[in-house]
Amino acid sequence: MSVRRMVGLALVIAGTVVLFWGGVFWTDRDKIIDAGPIQVTRSQREGVKVPPLVGGTVLVGGIVLLILPDRRRA
Repeated sequence: MSVRRMVGLALVIAGTVVLFWGGVFWTDRDKIIDAGPIQVTRSQREGVKVPPLVGGTVLVGGIVLLILPDRRRA
């Protein structure tokens, strides 16, 4: 698989994630107190919001890279 096809596949996956979830998000869990049997944790949702227009553009760019034929020199 060529580098161009791998980049195209990565762009298609990234564009699909952005369109379905609106970005990339994760939950950050921190231990505040860990005293024997007593544990206090804090959960906070963090992430990066990306506009759907950017996700669509990345998806279309990835599809174009996958569809274009390889140029080979003789």
